[in-house]
Amino acid sequence: MFRRMLLSVLIRQKKKLCLIAITVALGVSLATAMLNVMFDVGDKVNQELKAYGANLNIVPKGTALVNEMYQLDNNDKQQAMQFIKEDDLVKIKMIFWAYNIVDFAPYLTTQATFNDKPITVVGTWFNKHLNIPTGDEVDTGMLAMKSWWTIEGNTMTDGNLQGVMVGETVAKQWHLKLGDSITLTSPQTNNTITLTVNNIFHSGGAEDAQLFVSLPVAQQLADKAGLVERVEVSALTTPENDLARKAAQDPNSLSRTEWDTWYCTAYISSIAYQLEELMPDVRVKAIMQVAESEGSILQKTQLLMLLLTILSLICSALAISNLVTANVIERSTEIGLLKALGATNTSVALLILTEILVIAFVGGIFGYFLGIGFAQIIGHTVFGSFIEPKMVIIPLVIIMVFLITLLGSLPALRMMMFLRPTDVLHGR
Repeated sequence: MFRRMLLSVLIRQKKKLCLIAITVALGVSLATAMLNVMFDVGDKVNQELKAYGANLNIVPKGTALVNEMYQLDNNDKQQAMQFIKEDDLVKIKMIFWAYNIVDFAPYLTTQATFNDKPITVVGTWFNKHLNIPTGDEVDTGMLAMKSWWTIEGNTMTDGNLQGVMVGETVAKQWHLKLGDSITLTSPQTNNTITLTVNNIFHSGGAEDAQLFVSLPVAQQLADKAGLVERVEVSALTTPENDLARKAAQDPNSLSRTEWDTWYCTAYISSIAYQLEELMPDVRVKAIMQVAESEGSILQKTQLLMLLLTILSLICSALAISNLVTANVIERSTEIGLLKALGATNTSVALLILTEILVIAFVGGIFGYFLGIGFAQIIGHTVFGSFIEPKMVIIPLVIIMVFLITLLGSLPALRMMMFLRPTDVLHGR
């Protein structure tokens, strides 16, 4: 009997129930889209922020200790300078969080003279192809990490040992143009090299007064074959919390459980620790301004997504409440008759709630797939990439459909319980 009454209501009230299904579908679609983006937005936002610079700086351990202990002028720093072996840099992609290392680039800075004037020459990788001992292959370098630079000319390559990227300030000072030749002399080694202007760039920083060359060229000028002085690393990280801050101060203070959690989470401090494990002769410093900004932006973005999800569910619940209440008022005579024939408030409420839940779950299914589509539109529009659907969203959608249907039906169910058969059957 209950099933027959349920089918009868679904057939007779199909237009009004379709409105409920559409309302649920719209609310669930927005919630599904926001939750999928929220769960996937961490890597997407971090990936976008990686375009604005490194968040880790690797320097020789001796240099770091000396600079921390003493206030040195530039000459003293050069004397105290130690170096990192270029061959050791592949280890950066061999840590536990290797896939979180997006890009890295080494630097070797040396002084040279051009037209009898001192000038800073920086050697680096522009777009280096590396074969990692683990079997992986990666392309990394400075150009990917300095994407905001405005560069005039053809893309600089690591194999171009005769080319040079000239900062805008230097180009204006010496009236240099693309294709011009410049001769550099090292005052320390007396090495001389003639280069061709391959690019003129604008960075908006101190780099505009410098020259950038392939790393072997700077090593030849400085007579530092196979050595670099520092490495900038851009890594995808998890926002810092109390555990990460505690570990950053003293990893040995962590309990075993805390250690495992910290080590197996992509905190910037744990990535730095793992780099120092594989490269014991270096000191890895987190650029906390960048890391904290990334964490703050990510948390605010995820909070915005969560608030939009909650708001969409509240709006759906209010709309369902109005639709179900109107449905109960329209069917008050039918409900009064059921009560007069002996139906209890519980059985009538169960009938109404069941029919609403059935149609709501139908709407929820359509809303879920619609939300997946919305998530892809957001992903391609905002991040230019695919948003991977998360399986954890499916049970969340089921819970959401049940909650918004139940909450939206409560006012109507309360009204139904106070309906008296004698009043509605007599038209009062």
